[in-house]
Amino acid sequence: MSSLLALEDTFLAGLNNVERRKYVQKIKIVKHLYVKGAKTNADICGRFQISAPTSTAMLNELIAEGLVEKQGRGKSIGGRKPELYGLKDKSLFVLSIHMEKYKARLAIFDNNNSSVTGVQTFPIEVTQDLQAVDQVHEQAMRLIEAAGIDPQKLIGVGINMPGLVASKEGNNHTYLRVPEGAESLQQLLEHKFGKPVYIQNDVKSATLAEYRFGLAHGRRDVLVLSMDWGVGLGMILDGKLRSGTSGFAGEFGHIPLVEDGRLCHCGKRGCLETVASGSALVRNAQEGIRAGENTLLQALSEPEIEQLEVEQVIRAAHDGDQFAINILAEVGLNLGKGIAILIQLFNPELIILGGEIAQAKPFVLPAIQQAITIYCMKQLRENTRIVVSELGRDAMILGSVATVMENVFETPLDLT
Repeated sequence: MSSLLALEDTFLAGLNNVERRKYVQKIKIVKHLYVKGAKTNADICGRFQISAPTSTAMLNELIAEGLVEKQGRGKSIGGRKPELYGLKDKSLFVLSIHMEKYKARLAIFDNNNSSVTGVQTFPIEVTQDLQAVDQVHEQAMRLIEAAGIDPQKLIGVGINMPGLVASKEGNNHTYLRVPEGAESLQQLLEHKFGKPVYIQNDVKSATLAEYRFGLAHGRRDVLVLSMDWGVGLGMILDGKLRSGTSGFAGEFGHIPLVEDGRLCHCGKRGCLETVASGSALVRNAQEGIRAGENTLLQALSEPEIEQLEVEQVIRAAHDGDQFAINILAEVGLNLGKGIAILIQLFNPELIILGGEIAQAKPFVLPAIQQAITIYCMKQLRENTRIVVSELGRDAMILGSVATVMENVFETPLDLT
């Protein structure tokens, strides 16, 4: 096992101040190579303000530890082309877990952000209590064993989930709630896995994935909307993911939009989520079917109607079902009203639509654009592009990988 991955307190306590500084510098180099890809010695010297001999010595140590390798040569600015240093393939692994309301999706990724297992889905319901924790842990252990990777090379676990997630506190205030006064959910999971664990809200996880790997890469002011059973918002402002004081920023779906509207599960009436979400779409479809609307969905039995999924409504729309097209357009109009508010509040350069409903792009996007034209000031809307995520369903599970890699190298060592 590489000494760089020996994050246990006993190892860190055995380092003197000079060794700790060197340890931190090597960690920073590894993170830099992960985020930016293969770099030259000169690039590393400039990035971290260290001498060429010092950088070369640390790179050679990282090569000896099996983390870094030479990966060809870079561009020459005169003379011999400089050597490129990058992370060695399959030198580090991350376990990524995306917990939905009724299922969990798990995958193991290597340091090149390539899945070594594929995404595995398991029927696990997320409730207020902790019963899902043991189930997820059991499936994760089976996945690690089946993958045949060295568990010591697994540097962390990233878990994203719905609800009010306070990442810094390490708790979810909606689901998987720990007893008052007990250890945090994050601590509980770390004891289970024996690895660093980082929890995040699902939409913020998707937003980080868009920033690192998707359409938000290199941009400074981007909003990411997740449109599944609920409606969530992630915000990149001035080039940084914003979470707010408690970590709850982005509860866009619970802004009251309809006066004396339908009761929302949050306890308020008329929230955007009651008229512009997957749950609203399914409810409208169920009501229409039972009222005798002319739709392909009439072929469903009563149990099938009760278990209706967003995907089925979208499929019917693609098959030309006018009823399904109409209720999707209605959801799009309501979303557009809400998005118009966001544009006027944040003046973003880009809005990325993700989630299940985003897959109904031909039916919801024109309605969203129509509502924005009506409700948003011309000067603001003209500078905002609205696009559908290219990461699709992979956004949230890739976001957990990015969360681990962002955090695991941010060592808390006291160097004073």
